[in-house]
Amino acid sequence: MDQFQIMAPFLIIIAIVYFVVLRPQQRAQKAAAAALRNVRRGDVVATSGGLIGKVSRTVDDNEVEVELGPNLRVRLLRSAITEVRAKSEPVKDAPPSAKTPAAKS
Repeated sequence: MDQFQIMAPFLIIIAIVYFVVLRPQQRAQKAAAAALRNVRRGDVVATSGGLIGKVSRTVDDNEVEVELGPNLRVRLLRSAITEVRAKSEPVKDAPPSAKTPAAKS
């Protein structure tokens, strides 16, 4: 019984640290990894070098092409993206067809 009384405060402190510090940090890491996996064309991203650009296309699972300015595109590793600043709207299936002029009556 004496050993349990000595160890109880340490176990309580470890449990508090786990629930207050470690568990939220793990959730944040999972959310950041999911955001990187879901980067798609049109998203505005910030890189680890401080550059901000718009994703123009995904090259493969590890690389994306980012447009930094007019006619300036670079290929980046997904791991170099630190933040997704703005998500784009989902791409629509097909644009609306051109309307034919209405016949005059």
